[in-house]
Amino acid sequence: MPRSAAVSIAAVVGALVLIVGVALLVVRPWEPPTAAPAPAPGSSTATAELVEESTHLLSDAGEGAPVVVEFFDYECPACGQFAPIVDDLVERHGDEVTFAVRYFPLPSHPNAIPAAVAAEAAAQQGAFAEMHALLFERQSEWAGSEGAEATFRGYAEELGLDMAAFDEAVAADATLDRVALDANAGIALGVPSTPTFYVDGEQLELRDFGDLEAAIEAALAE
Repeated sequence: MPRSAAVSIAAVVGALVLIVGVALLVVRPWEPPTAAPAPAPGSSTATAELVEESTHLLSDAGEGAPVVVEFFDYECPACGQFAPIVDDLVERHGDEVTFAVRYFPLPSHPNAIPAAVAAEAAAQQGAFAEMHALLFERQSEWAGSEGAEATFRGYAEELGLDMAAFDEAVAADATLDRVALDANAGIALGVPSTPTFYVDGEQLELRDFGDLEAAIEAALAE
């Protein structure tokens, strides 16, 4: 779909999030708690940051550059439609705009968490961008299917990753907790659906596929 197409995306955005985060860095929001967990010492949903030290960057334009943050779900059809648009914007503006991406798997997408875990496991070998791209480029291969984990493992093999290390990372609680960190931050920030974009701290209300580029151009003009 062309970037300039003035097409409403209201019908394809991800489902509204019906989960509530309790404590950053602690809760996996897709898992119903057996009891209300206590907040981690010093943590607060009011202090969530759009970009944290562990946030994955698709480009880094340096201090003072506009910052675009996307909260996404790998199995979300709208995120898949936006992926080539984001790729194009990164290619054209990556030297002047920082693009950050954060996991926000929705409960309605059963393969979204395994996909995010696979991306995070690849990130531990310096291959986040490559796995991120593959998961969106081939979304139709695995979205809604059974056995998606084997598909993701095949992508890791294709990328030439150390498979023993990849398997270990996929199985590690710490990897899942890293995905939960992003999800909880999104909940604290009021992310309503996927994809949700922020440009210089302002959440965009997307009406068509050109809104993101328009917001970036406006930020660059300031």
